[in-house]
Amino acid sequence: MSMFRRRERRQRGGALVEFALVAPLLILLIMAALELAILFWVNLTLQHAVREGARYAVTGQGGALRDQLALQRIVDQSMGLYQRVQPVLSINRTAVNADPASVQPGTLGAGGALLVLQIDGAWPVASPLLQPWLGTAYRFHVAATMRNEAFD
Repeated sequence: MSMFRRRERRQRGGALVEFALVAPLLILLIMAALELAILFWVNLTLQHAVREGARYAVTGQGGALRDQLALQRIVDQSMGLYQRVQPVLSINRTAVNADPASVQPGTLGAGGALLVLQIDGAWPVASPLLQPWLGTAYRFHVAATMRNEAFD
């Protein structure tokens, strides 16, 4: 019995040492998985926002404020992410000021015209496991293409 107790005393701290060796790697892997999930969530949320803005724009609602209201719809649907991604907004392949209030009337085109809304943005990458592949910022591009309804 005494030999069994000696062996037990020698191995008492073994699990703690093994956990101390494995825990940092495990925490890094969990952080990397969470950050990838956040990156995909940001991308999908902004894709949804651009699609909603384009859907609003092609209906012709809003009259003279149609352009500003459609881009405000993008901001509203982005769940606060629009300002955080340093957006570069393009309308029909032309970069415009990303502030919805500064968009000129008629920018989204007339009835029957093709409308292409794009946002290029970046989201910071904090995980050291992802930085070799993504760099310090995850760059993404979301777009929606629709034809304006005949509202003129």
